[in-house]
Amino acid sequence: MTDDPEEAARTALCQGPALVVIAGPPGCGRTTLLRRIATAVPGPAHLGGGLAMLAAVPALALSRAVRARLPGDDIPLLAEAVRSRVRGGLLVLDDLQHVDPATLAAVAHLARSCRVLVALRTPHRLPDAAHAALRQAATAWIAVPPLTADAAHTLARQTAGGLDDQAAAAVVARAGGNPLAIIALARQAATGRAPIGEDIDQVAYAIATALADLPRPARTALAALGLLGRPAPPALLGTGAADLLAAGLVTAEPGGSLLPVSAYVAETAAGLLDAPARAEMHARLADLTPPAEAARHLAAAGDPLGAYRKALGAADRMAGAERAALLLFACGLPTTVDPRVRLAAADAALATGRAADAAEVLRPIVPAVFLTTDPDARPPGAADPLALEAAVLRGEALLQAGDPVTARDTVRPVPDTAAARVVAARDRVMLLSVLATEPMTALELADKIAVRHPQPPPGIQAALAAVRATHRQPGWDDTLAAVADTGGDPLITRWSAWLLVEHLAAEGRLVDAAGAALRAAATAGDDLAYGWQTRFLAAADWALALHGPDFPATLAWDGTEGVLRRAANLTDRALPEQARAYAIAATALIEADTGLLAAARARLDTAGVHPAVAWVTREAAWLDGQPDRAARTPTETGTGLLAGLHAITARWAAHDLGTPPAAAIPVDLPAPARRTLTAWAVGSGLDDAADSWQPVALREQVRCLIAAGLTSPDRDRAVTALLRAEHLADSAGLTVLAGRARRGLRRHQIHRDTRSPRSDGRLTQRELDVLRLVAAGEPTRRIAGQLGISAETVDTHIRASMRKLGARTRTEAAALAFATNPFETSEDGR
Repeated sequence: MTDDPEEAARTALCQGPALVVIAGPPGCGRTTLLRRIATAVPGPAHLGGGLAMLAAVPALALSRAVRARLPGDDIPLLAEAVRSRVRGGLLVLDDLQHVDPATLAAVAHLARSCRVLVALRTPHRLPDAAHAALRQAATAWIAVPPLTADAAHTLARQTAGGLDDQAAAAVVARAGGNPLAIIALARQAATGRAPIGEDIDQVAYAIATALADLPRPARTALAALGLLGRPAPPALLGTGAADLLAAGLVTAEPGGSLLPVSAYVAETAAGLLDAPARAEMHARLADLTPPAEAARHLAAAGDPLGAYRKALGAADRMAGAERAALLLFACGLPTTVDPRVRLAAADAALATGRAADAAEVLRPIVPAVFLTTDPDARPPGAADPLALEAAVLRGEALLQAGDPVTARDTVRPVPDTAAARVVAARDRVMLLSVLATEPMTALELADKIAVRHPQPPPGIQAALAAVRATHRQPGWDDTLAAVADTGGDPLITRWSAWLLVEHLAAEGRLVDAAGAALRAAATAGDDLAYGWQTRFLAAADWALALHGPDFPATLAWDGTEGVLRRAANLTDRALPEQARAYAIAATALIEADTGLLAAARARLDTAGVHPAVAWVTREAAWLDGQPDRAARTPTETGTGLLAGLHAITARWAAHDLGTPPAAAIPVDLPAPARRTLTAWAVGSGLDDAADSWQPVALREQVRCLIAAGLTSPDRDRAVTALLRAEHLADSAGLTVLAGRARRGLRRHQIHRDTRSPRSDGRLTQRELDVLRLVAAGEPTRRIAGQLGISAETVDTHIRASMRKLGARTRTEAAALAFATNPFETSEDGR
């Protein structure tokens, strides 16, 4: 038999008398499938069905189908009365779970002489004998399958058109292919609030009504799955697991664990419990689940002290991000928390990249004197050693969270008489805070701290190396790399590795930065430090995406496709802000360069404030033919390479707008950026500056060659530069920059296409190229940019296509061109 339920039912009903039963859980689409089958089967259809409030009325469902009063006390007579009216037609009964016993018995009789199609919701309250008789009489018993991922996504979008891809995917994953759940969750996601309103209440009511027909052990088991939020073995769920399997509400995984078909239905079952029953079930689940999970169940059951103890016990057996999450969870419970636990939680959070959480968890045990901004504040008397340790650890957390001013104020009151390791941690935070706010002052402070610590601990070594790196003192990279690779305190080594990656990128050493980031990501991944791992991975992808395709084989980079795949995975997760910024910047730069400008700019709208994101936003606007937007200077342009890229894009925007460029060239730029801006300023040397970009960033080499071709007064030099730019851009897939190069070549009467003969009503290849981009939703300026022609030429091609196809709009012309393909497309022409 075919796997398609509609085709299977249609085949059975077209071969003569038959009983086809469509069975499935609430909201699975039984009624919709029933109506589709009834429409597809030849002959008149007699539609009826049961009603929950009138389930006791004899033969009501059959009376509704044949539009006549029927005898309900004589089963053979009832069956004959229906048969004489249906004859060669199709009897369709919905909601068979709400019919009376006479109707059930008559359906089994009718199966021998009529074509009968019924829908039965599972679970139901049919007597076992009636259910067995129905099974025996059925020609086909068809379970309604869940919607496919594509169909579920389409339904979610039809229900709430404003959902983005990430929200729609979350709805589909949670609904488990159940159409009713998809509709409810999509509406909830679109409104951004809890499911309220008449439609949503009706959804919950329908599911609750169906679940009420389950036996009590099955309802308990389904509610347990809803509270667990994960698959569970049948032994944990009890005797109700078998009933759930029979009702089609759960499926068995390869390992034997049971998974709810729809998480939404399971959550609805859990929501039907009153507060005492829910707390009791959480307490029971805490006895049956591993300690880490049990702690959360105890907290939900209203036992914070038990949850606290259970979380600490579980944390002792965990490492990395899992340990940090458990300790932070324990510190957030409404019970007395040992200060040493808060210190351990902050230390674990910092080691896994959760700096803001580390700073917050320490706030309750840091004395008020360490929270003030008064520079003369001092702790009264002898401060508690734990309080001093908490203060310097909180200062480190604030520093890593990007708040150096508050970090400095937090550690300033720590006295010199504190323990040596506390003083060293204080000096480290003070030095790095001053380095972030007053870089020149940091040199003097670094000399004083070096004298105070003749044998500096690793934290001080890392801070001194950061000062050398910021001021580009000889050997800074080797010193910082040595600190990052010591294998000591992960808090220090990962922070140093991050500084190394950022300084190498600022120097324009993108391949070295990517290599350092990938090594640090592998180490962080081995230690389960999720936050640091994602940060390093995103930075590596950003460096390699900006560098271009020519990278060392030792990096084993999987190209732009890998960047797009990882970025989509990363941006769907909870990420540190820097990781999210670099992931979005890398993806958007690739999309913009390859012509997906609308997607790139939509992605950038969701990003936070970051110099890399700000530059890609300006660059995408310039590539999109909007130099006025590219000319807007953001509040933060970064340093080094990013500052140079901002200045170069601003120079291009000024060139396109015909306005005077900014005279100042940023300081401390890498050599390629400085040479490019100098060449722009003096009006020559851009082709030589392009060669300096070759080991740094291929796209910037192409831009420099295009600039040389557009500004050089020598036609031969200009054409040579543009031809080289076109070749490099085409080889690297830089679609928009290749179009810019071709547009420059057209100024010198060099065309990349050949004129075809008179088309005689057929679309030319260039017209098809234009219509293909029209079909993709691109505006005229983007089509012109990608094809390297003017906007007026694009309009000319569109008008010619509309005339040949008899279309009234450009959209209609694109639809006609690719839906029917009425013309030869082999000719080459514009």
